[in-house]
Amino acid sequence: MKKAITYYRVSTERQGTSGLGLDAQRQAVRDFAQANGFTLASEYVEVESGKNNNRPVLMETLDACKSQHATLLIARLDRLGRNVAFISKLMEAGIDFKAVDNPYAGKLIVHIMAAFAEHERDMISERTTAALRAAKSRGVELGKHGRYVLSVANRREAEQFAQTLQPLLRELRGKGIKTVRAIAGELNKREIPTFRKYGCWHPSTVHKVVRRLSEMH
Repeated sequence: MKKAITYYRVSTERQGTSGLGLDAQRQAVRDFAQANGFTLASEYVEVESGKNNNRPVLMETLDACKSQHATLLIARLDRLGRNVAFISKLMEAGIDFKAVDNPYAGKLIVHIMAAFAEHERDMISERTTAALRAAKSRGVELGKHGRYVLSVANRREAEQFAQTLQPLLRELRGKGIKTVRAIAGELNKREIPTFRKYGCWHPSTVHKVVRRLSEMH
């Protein structure tokens, strides 16, 4: 059996204490380990934003992998980070790692995905700044309203994205592909990009699109 150490990241304290998001990561990693001959030696959990490169728990995890000659297992590539320089440092550490959502991704693919994620993060930031600037020019008091403006902008983009997927979802349902899990699998098979343009489709992300479409009608 090959030894592996797992790393899980959740973005908020609420997710960390409630298990929301964390349980799904654990289950995905356990299933992958069992199917691929890994024995799980230990696990590390970090509550931190994906854009923050100060990851003491991840650094501790890497040290453990080095000392125990273990493979790092994560549920999804976006659990590592959205910064190219950070991902580069991670790969230079010489640690073997596997991402359950993309187990065959080599260093080049990981680097490209990080670049896309970083670009998307920057674009979101630019759109947010533009939305706030436009709101301010209209006389909207920022501060307590800033989060509301951002929420409205993000919702509109998500609604537009959901509408573009509606014909494809109808097609899949017509072929008998109706559950969110089956739809997620088919979207991944066809390499349809997600709303954030990186990572893979999961039942939860399909459910969000379906729910958004139902709310719009």
